[in-house]
Amino acid sequence: QVQVVESGGDSVQPGGSLRLSCAASAYDVKTNCMGWFRQAPGGKREKVAYIYTSGGDTTSYADSVKGRFTISLGNAKTQVYLQMNRLKPDDSAMYYCAVCGGCGGNICMPPGYWGQGTQVTVSS
Repeated sequence: QVQVVESGGDSVQPGGSLRLSCAASAYDVKTNCMGWFRQAPGGKREKVAYIYTSGGDTTSYADSVKGRFTISLGNAKTQVYLQMNRLKPDDSAMYYCAVCGGCGGNICMPPGYWGQGTQVTVSS
């Protein structure tokens, strides 16, 4: 079983920046992408960004974060980061890291390993 741990969530003012980190305890050969998802209170879980761990590190972003957020892999490809700039109140949510068998839309395909989440709050 792969354990996933996120960190880096915090409370910031609008326009501020945060860097989220995620570490998986092991590499599962059945997985090929790592992603960040978020869920606000009363809302549905949605994709923020994902990155494939092979084949050129292909990335995909939600339209709402394009140009502000950047996803990147660590050297071991069991770590993924999310640099978040120009944060807005609408970015406030619990952010979850997932290690997936494939990523598409808001879906993390099996086997999906999820972390417990890290809270991001953007407020003045």
